[in-house]
Amino acid sequence: MIAANSTSKRPNTKWIVAASVAAGLLLLAGANAHLLYVALTSQPDCVSHVKPGETAGSGTFSAAKSSCSGARR
Repeated sequence: MIAANSTSKRPNTKWIVAASVAAGLLLLAGANAHLLYVALTSQPDCVSHVKPGETAGSGTFSAAKSSCSGARR
């Protein structure tokens, strides 16, 4: 009977699974951090819209309170 060699060169499956899970969690955390950074640092440009008091054709809408009315300082 041949004894099993406990020091074989084959990597332990538990370590491979643990490393894969850790890499996946790091990737997920990095992606969420990037999305949070972009959401906090970007400011979308103002778009043209119907101003309150102006008349427009059907199918157009106006902003309830425009954040683009006037220069920002």
